Amino acid sequence: MDIPGDLRLTATHEWARINDDGTVTIGITEHAQEQLGDLVFVETPELDTKCEPEQAVAVVESVKAASDLYAPIAGTIIDANADLADSPELINDSPYENGWIFKIQPDDVSDVENLMDPDDYTNMVSADE
Repeated sequence: MDIPGDLRLTATHEWARINDDGTVTIGITEHAQEQLGDLVFVETPELDTKCEPEQAVAVVESVKAASDLYAPIAGTIIDANADLADSPELINDSPYENGWIFKIQPDDVSDVENLMDPDDYTNMVSADE
């Protein structure tokens, strides 16, 4: 797995990236999109939704299954990737860049640091295989 070093990850296969403005971009990992297969639909979260860690806020559907997407930290949803409505395959093609799913204004941006780093995530996935 080639995971960008600036990401933090969850056991439920979400990634989080702190942006320069203090917001946090969220998506699903390359491993998650590989397990799901070709994505056919993404239900992004409602803007201005207040969320808590591990709260289901979005749904990704593939030819194989539908899967909830969980907020990795507490905050308020401030943006969603509108391109996914017409092109859910962006997640398959570019999970860490163009395939981002939503952005949060975190209650406490330091909560991101409590998530797994890429090495810990890779070890977790390897142990599960």
